[in-house]
This record gives sequence, C-alpha cells and structure tokens, in this order.
Amino acid sequence: MFVSTAFAQSAGAASPGIAGQIVGIAPLILIFVAFYFLMIRPQQKRMRTLQNAIANAKRGDTVVTGGGLVGKVIKVEDQHLEVEIAQGVRVRVVKGTIAEVTPLGGNPAND
Repeated sequence: MFVSTAFAQSAGAASPGIAGQIVGIAPLILIFVAFYFLMIRPQQKRMRTLQNAIANAKRGDTVVTGGGLVGKVIKVEDQHLEVEIAQGVRVRVVKGTIAEVTPLGGNPAND
C-alpha cells in the first residue's frame, strides 16, 4: 500500500520542465546582480579613484601607507615616492602600498 503511493508521487516530479528550472535558477541570478551593484561595482570605482590619485600624486601631498605611516610627499619617481614622516626623516615608499592620498591644502582637521 505505501510503495505504490511513493512511486506515484515521484513519477510526477521527475520532469519539472523548463519553466520550473528557470524559476529555480532565478534567485541565484538575482543575488549575483544585487552583489554586483551593491558590492563589486562601488569597490571597482573606489579602486579606480585611488589609482588615479596615486598616479597624480605630487610634491606636498599627504599620503597614508598600508602600514599606517602618514607623511608628506617630497619626491615622486616612477614606482616610488619619497615621503617625509617626521622632521628630517625621509623614507622611500612603493606606490602600490599607498592607501590614501590627500592633496596639498586638503581637508582641515576638526572643522
């Protein structure tokens, strides 16, 4: 008695059809689209902006490195920046490690 009922229920579910497959995949597609517009696209825009700022860094700009050093750009080379982190203390920094660039005369503190 129970075996025939089980076979009858599984026979109808064997081929859901194309519409059923589309409905099953649609949530995954919607999740990917939402991730793209909410996470991937803004991050790409932020990275493009940072790369442009690093490429256009000039003498007098304030930079923050990935390690947390804050200093003023003294000299710009192709792949490096010379940054003054204290009075008379200069270090060479690879451009790829720059996390933030503030232009000369940037935002004043506490205003």
